Amino acid sequence: MATGFIPCAIIPVYDHERTVARVLEAARAARLPCYLVDDGSGPQCARELERLAAQTPETRLLRLPRNGGKGRAVMTGFQTAAAQGCTHALQVDADAQHSLEDIPRLIDAARAQPDALVCGRPVFDASMPASRRYGRYLTHALVWLETLSLDIPDSLCGFRVYPLEAVSQLLRREHVGARMDFDVEILVRLYWRGVPLRWLDTRVIYPLDGVSHFRLLRDNARMVALQLRLLAGMLVRLPALVSRKLT
Repeated sequence: MATGFIPCAIIPVYDHERTVARVLEAARAARLPCYLVDDGSGPQCARELERLAAQTPETRLLRLPRNGGKGRAVMTGFQTAAAQGCTHALQVDADAQHSLEDIPRLIDAARAQPDALVCGRPVFDASMPASRRYGRYLTHALVWLETLSLDIPDSLCGFRVYPLEAVSQLLRREHVGARMDFDVEILVRLYWRGVPLRWLDTRVIYPLDGVSHFRLLRDNARMVALQLRLLAGMLVRLPALVSRKLT
């Protein structure tokens, strides 16, 4: 079993050939070994990932045979990183929406509190579409209900450092959504398990030429199903959650 603090970076990629190099460069500048997880990208992105993996030290390319969703890609990275002795994994999206200069801050916070899940708390600018802003508010309110707390100010930002032992225990025992529902579900379930959370403000942008894989009907239906699962899970855990609040 790994000892000490051994972090890495997991970068799920699905047709982000224009931005993934910048994300990888920032992770390597923080001296993190990196796992590029190709989630069934097209030929152009696949070639770019092969180039990056071949030319970038301490970078491994993992390929999924077909698109299984961001969550599936990240969980594949978790499993591989843990098997290779890493204790913590930075999750950072390949679309470069996150403030990559904050990577060292997140890693330092995880090093200082290794049992915690360190989460980026997004600070948005005017580039954020109004529809996304309102949708986030609804998700936040449901998560506060599902945790009976305000301890999760944002459950959708995929810029985090995970303690891999806690994640491995969770994934061995519980289902976590594999697509757009992943970021919310794994955070709530780790919170239910008592994993401490630490939050750091980080800037998030929505570039005009950004690539979005959100599908309105499919992914909204998936998020509705997720919230029903979490509400049911909250009811099962209600005595424990109330006890936590009281103590």
